[in-house]
Amino acid sequence: MKPTKRRLAIFDVDGTIFRWSLFIELVDGFVEEGIFPKKAHEEIGEDYQLWLDRKIHYDIFLQKTIETYFKYLKGAKYVDVKRIAKKIIAQKKDRVYRFTRDLIKRLKSKGYFLLIISGSPTYIVEEFAKSFGFDAWYGSEYEVKEGRFTGAPANRDAAFEKGKVLEEFLEKYKNRFDLKKSIAIGDTTSDIPILEAVGEPIAFDPEKKLLLHAKAEGWRIVLERKDVIYDIREFDIIKKV
Repeated sequence: MKPTKRRLAIFDVDGTIFRWSLFIELVDGFVEEGIFPKKAHEEIGEDYQLWLDRKIHYDIFLQKTIETYFKYLKGAKYVDVKRIAKKIIAQKKDRVYRFTRDLIKRLKSKGYFLLIISGSPTYIVEEFAKSFGFDAWYGSEYEVKEGRFTGAPANRDAAFEKGKVLEEFLEKYKNRFDLKKSIAIGDTTSDIPILEAVGEPIAFDPEKKLLLHAKAEGWRIVLERKDVIYDIREFDIIKKV
């Protein structure tokens, strides 16, 4: 008798489980601890204000934060960075969406294999994943030599090629999962490859491009606002207010 294949649950983190960005939390933490200079905050401050005023897309602000991260990461000690990542997760791991928090608990109780694929750095994704009992996790890798970051990326497939990361994961586990009975959840277009791979995709608080794609594909769409969770089936998109 062939062994029963397990069901897989694939999660993005930033904007899907965590109600903010682990990347941005890292920059804040590094400035606080003196790893990054205080001017790092000033360099992202203008874009942050523009995003708060809804004058630029969040992705523009995030990209500026990532550029600042790369600019000042070079030379930082891995042990210091890892320590700060642990501190951030210890303090802020509960700042999550209720829908995905409860979904993680429910799927774990049903025996799903829980997997994270996130564009945030692996060293903080690992801390976050462990705090919620995930079985495996992938994040962006950054080069370390002699205990210090060089400032160069080593592997950013988890940010830009999530489908490739999933393929490598499935190859590693050799046909152990039933993707048709599996679930995936994400909030941006970068999550589309993992959503397309499973039988139960969920677009959660999706950006517009993912929203349109999910609607066209007939995927489940879930929104969480304040203390209300909306499971959307039919809707119209308001282009202008």
